[in-house]
Amino acid sequence: MPENLTRQILKDHLVEGELKPGAPIALKIDQTLLQDATGTMALMQFEQLGVSRVGVDRAVQYIDHNVVQLDFKNPDDHRMLQALARKYGIHYSRPGNGISHYISIERFAKPGQIMVGADSHTTTSGAMGMIAIGAGGLDVAVAMGGYPYAIACPAVVEVRLEGTLERPWVQSKDIILELLRRRSASGGKGKVFEFTGPGTADLSIPERGTIANMIAELGATSAVFPPDEKTREWLETQDREGDFSELGPESGCSYDERVDIDLNELGPLVAKPSNPDNVVPVEEVVGTELAQVCFGSSVNSAYADLALPAAVLADNGGQIVHASLAATATPGSRQILAAIAESGVYRQLVEGGVRMLEPVCGPCVGMGMAPPSDANSLRTFNRNFPGRSGTPEDSVYLCSPAVASVSALSGRISDPREYGDAPELLPMPALKPYIDDVHIFPPAEREEAERIEIPRGPNIKTPPQHTPIEESLQARIATVQPDNISTGDLAPDGVEVMSYRSNIPAIAEFTFRHRDPEFRRRLKEWGEGFIVGGHNYGQGSSREHAALAPLQLGVKAVFAKSFARIHRRNLVAQGILALLFKDDSDYDRAEVGQLWSLPHIRDELESGSEEITVRIDDSGDELKVTHDLAPTEREMLVLGGLLNYLKEKGRQVSGDGAARNGAAAAGTGEEKQQEGETVDQGVGGQFE
Repeated sequence: MPENLTRQILKDHLVEGELKPGAPIALKIDQTLLQDATGTMALMQFEQLGVSRVGVDRAVQYIDHNVVQLDFKNPDDHRMLQALARKYGIHYSRPGNGISHYISIERFAKPGQIMVGADSHTTTSGAMGMIAIGAGGLDVAVAMGGYPYAIACPAVVEVRLEGTLERPWVQSKDIILELLRRRSASGGKGKVFEFTGPGTADLSIPERGTIANMIAELGATSAVFPPDEKTREWLETQDREGDFSELGPESGCSYDERVDIDLNELGPLVAKPSNPDNVVPVEEVVGTELAQVCFGSSVNSAYADLALPAAVLADNGGQIVHASLAATATPGSRQILAAIAESGVYRQLVEGGVRMLEPVCGPCVGMGMAPPSDANSLRTFNRNFPGRSGTPEDSVYLCSPAVASVSALSGRISDPREYGDAPELLPMPALKPYIDDVHIFPPAEREEAERIEIPRGPNIKTPPQHTPIEESLQARIATVQPDNISTGDLAPDGVEVMSYRSNIPAIAEFTFRHRDPEFRRRLKEWGEGFIVGGHNYGQGSSREHAALAPLQLGVKAVFAKSFARIHRRNLVAQGILALLFKDDSDYDRAEVGQLWSLPHIRDELESGSEEITVRIDDSGDELKVTHDLAPTEREMLVLGGLLNYLKEKGRQVSGDGAARNGAAAAGTGEEKQQEGETVDQGVGGQFE
């Protein structure tokens, strides 16, 4: 049967399982991505695998999040990460070189490959015709060790784009906002969105990257744009012509779902506070007063995204950014920074009153530019979760560069279609003079690597230990949370908190800081506890700190109406039960301080029971919860987490990790011999 592109790539990388939506599969991984906020824990867990070298074609460690050096903490992390990268065969992109997602599509993303990254916006590289998946640090560490990556087989949604965008006032950002408006922040769970149609061919690689980046806001597994002439041209400008592959959906192929978007009917859209799916036409928020306008970061940070606001400012006879607000621009990479400097865009922005920031994540993760109290911020970023900006009671709107450009002039949200004719953009200079990887350091050769000592500063602590599950569990409800709790609620963004990303005992002190300030005090008093949440619990970032911090505090289980994909997996990998209310109304029975017990939990997990018994000991009532745990995930939980599972099953293998991937590809579940080593390849069962 003809197959869509997503299934072709999955089939080419399939190690175990059946390509049936929801079924457990294991995939050979080509590339991995780490950034500094997730990389410290991921690489320390990688060390625990006992592997001497990464087992993927390319692994890259980026420094783009924790770059504010208030004291020794972040510099110590970076020094450790650079040494770990040199030792274990990982490329290291130094601070200031650019944001991981943008550098990936410039230098490394390759059609037909699969990448997993410890950042939810790893999906950006789907713009290049690859499947790029965000995951927790431990899952990425295991993939780096050469083991297959386990996941539930995604359904494939065709997004057919008809027509063309009315540029520059209607942009690719409006396409993904339209998808969010239709589908919601959890409407992509367990799905890959594959883009087709004439409107797709009209999009540049950076425009596709905007959509692929924010596909994560739907909770989706990934987004894929079939490689075409635009892809080939992009690779040529990057001196990577050899990475192009002729790939695409086969004629007559089918999809599990389909979405049609007529680009000719699309207008500028804005996501209101405080979730990316709270999307309305710009007309509904025109006139909203602003204190900030921010351009760029990991999305909408390409040359054209910055050249448009520069041209709007230059086109207005010396008019500058409105006096009532502050404006910033963040280029996506050193390449883009060099291009806007040479073309004159940089000067236009500076003369217009825009503060230029270095090519790092910056305000997007609360690293500077926190909004004032009781004020609105308009950003071309990807997320506006409560408090993500660094101001607890923030009010952040998301939009395209077009909306942000005209709004920066007026000091309030404005409709760019009322601006008039579009200004002429300064042309982008040829990229090739800026293409060099001098700031991406290669790993050491094996002989040198063996001698490298890893420096660890006083803020760096090893990950918490996991313990096998007991026959029964009993604890009090430590907090009851509503729908759409984000990983930023559990492990907050911002300079203060993120500097503790390599110190779980310290970062645990900030858990639910804004949502429930008494949460930590209760757990310290009780010693352990349960969390109860609503729908889409754990949306947003891939940060496994949102699971590690509760583990550190003694959280044994989370009961929710539904979970976001990555956070659910992170809980299980760290040995925390992720349980689902069978009846959503049972959520209303939970009260803080209430004693709940799981009297048969170990037997129920080991027997494969679909129902878990919960006893409300204060009343003696019982209720049933359920789960979507694969058999090996149940075993993982019994043993205390993924690392314990690997150790118990004898999957810590010395030697070259690539041999493990090779052996895994050769068999499914049987022991294979590879270069004299016995490799039990059932690891593919770490399914989501």
